[in-house]
Amino acid sequence: MLYLIFGFRWLFLLLVAANIEAQKKSSINIKTKCLGNIMLVEVGPLRGSFLDVAVIMNNTAVLLTPSIATQCGFSMKHDQFGNALIYISLQNCFSQNVEDKTFTTALQLHLHGNQFVKGELHQVVETCQYNAWASREVICDYNYMEVSVKRAAPDDFPLPQNPKQPVDLGFRATTVVFFTPEGEKPMSVADAQRRGYGIRNTPTRLVLRSPMMAPETYMQQVAGVPMRVFKTSTIFEKKWLATQVDAAAACPIQEGSVFLTQKTITWYLPRQMDPMISSGQFKLLEVHFGINGQRLNPLELQARGYSVALNDFYVITELPIGGVGGYYKSHIQDDKYYVSYMIEPMLELLWTEDATNEQTRYKVLFHIATHLVPQPLELIDKTVPGEMTFKMVLGHFAVDVALINITFPAEVLSMADCSVRGFNILEHMSPNSSMKVFTLEVPFSDPAVLKQAGDGVTIFSLHLTFGLMLMDELEFFSYNAHLEAVVQNIVPPSVSGGCDKENFYVLVKYGSRGYNFQTLVGKRLMTPSLAQHYDYMENGTHFSFVVPFSSPDVAVEAIQSSFIKGRLDVILNNPETNSEIQEFSVACNFLSTLTECFPNGTMTALALKLESVPSLNPSKLTLEDPSCGPVFSNDRYAFFVFTVNSCGTKRKFMSNAMLYENEISLPDEDLAKKDPNSKEPEYDLKVSCVYDIDTNQAVAFNTRPRRSEPYAENSKGQLQVVMRLAMDESYSKFQSTEDYPIAKYLQQPLYFEVELLKSTNPLVSLELENCWATKGERTSQPRWNLIINGCPNPVDPYQVVFHPVWADARVRYPSHFKRFEVKMFAFAEGEEDLNAKVIFVHCDVVICDAKNPLGGVCGKQCSKTKEMIRGQKRDVSKILDFEHVSVGPILLFIVMDSKV
Repeated sequence: MLYLIFGFRWLFLLLVAANIEAQKKSSINIKTKCLGNIMLVEVGPLRGSFLDVAVIMNNTAVLLTPSIATQCGFSMKHDQFGNALIYISLQNCFSQNVEDKTFTTALQLHLHGNQFVKGELHQVVETCQYNAWASREVICDYNYMEVSVKRAAPDDFPLPQNPKQPVDLGFRATTVVFFTPEGEKPMSVADAQRRGYGIRNTPTRLVLRSPMMAPETYMQQVAGVPMRVFKTSTIFEKKWLATQVDAAAACPIQEGSVFLTQKTITWYLPRQMDPMISSGQFKLLEVHFGINGQRLNPLELQARGYSVALNDFYVITELPIGGVGGYYKSHIQDDKYYVSYMIEPMLELLWTEDATNEQTRYKVLFHIATHLVPQPLELIDKTVPGEMTFKMVLGHFAVDVALINITFPAEVLSMADCSVRGFNILEHMSPNSSMKVFTLEVPFSDPAVLKQAGDGVTIFSLHLTFGLMLMDELEFFSYNAHLEAVVQNIVPPSVSGGCDKENFYVLVKYGSRGYNFQTLVGKRLMTPSLAQHYDYMENGTHFSFVVPFSSPDVAVEAIQSSFIKGRLDVILNNPETNSEIQEFSVACNFLSTLTECFPNGTMTALALKLESVPSLNPSKLTLEDPSCGPVFSNDRYAFFVFTVNSCGTKRKFMSNAMLYENEISLPDEDLAKKDPNSKEPEYDLKVSCVYDIDTNQAVAFNTRPRRSEPYAENSKGQLQVVMRLAMDESYSKFQSTEDYPIAKYLQQPLYFEVELLKSTNPLVSLELENCWATKGERTSQPRWNLIINGCPNPVDPYQVVFHPVWADARVRYPSHFKRFEVKMFAFAEGEEDLNAKVIFVHCDVVICDAKNPLGGVCGKQCSKTKEMIRGQKRDVSKILDFEHVSVGPILLFIVMDSKV
């Protein structure tokens, strides 16, 4: 506990100028407590004010100086929260005493304003009731010792009727005899008071008070504990009569009574105070413990980790260093930061001696300070580079340290400047500790942060110096820090794609890791169900999906007689900011027959809703005859069926043909309802059929019996197929023939590519019929199927994954290629088989006509489920080893088998 000297202005500077100015309007809290034979007044927090304390006596304010405080029973300290604690003896020189039961003390508290804080004047009047007086009461404080004894014969000390008048009209205290090791030192009462001793005669008691370090006090070892002793005998005289009252006090000091370890304070107080005991008969009645003058009950002692024990010689108190009730104080020595732990425990004893059963109440307010302990300051960097803000924690400090400013390479900023600049500065108490830390956040965008470009990264660095101050001593010190953060340059996701005669193919690359985005196809969000519908495939760097031309997410831009122009929009969107990252559109012409002409004179026509006419309702469309509407319609198209001689169809004669024409449009009444301000064009679609007339054709044929069934001979042709193993999923580099056999590990992905060579026909497609693995020839056993009839083996726990093929500098016709991925495995029919580690991969391929697939593999659609086919229960663990990761490299061969 640090002490405040009365009569001097003690500055509690908790914050720098701007912070003090911001808090100057807050009021001072004043609390009073009666704690037995003392009174406690708490004032604060002071927040930079100077505190003068005066006592009001007969409407006059008497300023308490250090000498008056010790002579009259006042002491003042402050706690870690900036509060002033004023301890007052109930029998102080200025209290109004009513029959030694009621004590009233009036204080005037003057908070002097400095250049930041206005001054305030407060008056405090507190009355305490106390009538549980022991025969002798002793108070030990840091600056004085007080002993109050009951007078033996009250009738010998007549009191005036008016208690405000001076006492002792009969017996008067004339002499005080001090007993010291050098002998007796008599002194008149007036001389004793001039030398700083307090002597007061109350209605029933004699009160003597001595400064702790007065010349007439002396040191004495009591049960091995050094104590400062004060022994007197006061002589009262009346004419030829005289009497005396003995009074003694003994107060402990820290040196020799307190023992410290790294975690514990142990305080020894003699159980029997020999200087104050006149006989051998002694009985200890009560022991009470408290902090800052306030008693604690057993539950509170246990909760705080305190313990009080007695043996034959001592009252032993153990206190945890850093525990509740004390606080740390800061010190700076040789530019290094130290702390000491401060606590003010209280012990209150009650004992009796002799056959008279006269009791002594002994109360000691004991100040304990530990040795200085180095407290190396530590800056904890809690920066998360992705958040683009430096975050740091500086600590740990005692509560008496204030952060004044922060120095950057080009400027010095006060706390107010830092707040305006956008820095987040906070002060936190550490959990389960009375120490505190400062936290600071500085955005990477601030001019104080240095930036340097690197290889794919940006390096942010921050140099700063924290300016700190010890509030009690107004002593400044600093702490230098350097922080650095590396941020990967952000690559946003990207989207690309193309189309063939039926579908749009879209590839989305993720970009930087952790980049959060959503994918919109057309106007719909890519949900799991939509992704499954669009053959969604994903790996660690990208994902792809296929959108059919007929999908509702495709916008129809134009309709021609032989094709439809469609467009697919794909948008990558940031869900957090709802901002667009990239918009991609691909438009393609799709061959399509919107009108069909049948020999019986029937015509069919498909009218698609155009993007340029968003308000069109296809069900409202009609032919030239408004009564001829569509046989089927939805919100995207209308389908018409009619004969050439109906629905207003017109015909034209041509030289060798007959032309039938009709037009699909909105009827006149619907056009009249259209908003005149609308900029949508009118919808009209012409449909026509041409029939040949007057044409004769002669067909000649001869018949003969079939000599044999038709057959095909095997022969060499121009079509060649090759299977390669790619280095990675980019399919840009491949293993050469000389590399085989190739060593691979279990679960390592294998990227296969099969290509049809020497073909320039874009309408030819290559399809994988069957792919399988053996330990030798294609017909050898065991055999594991990878692809069956063009689809992944459904019982394979790691199914084949097909990769889309895009046109590029090497790939002219994507339909001539097939790419698939499978994870490396090994056969596991026995431990000895694992040592062979040789696998052959075989494939059969089929060359298909894209215009006439003829069924089979050429027209097959694979199921998307990965579940095992119902009824097919096969123990794959007896064939393949998927988990035996200790197996070494496996030698791989690939073999190409093809058929047309």
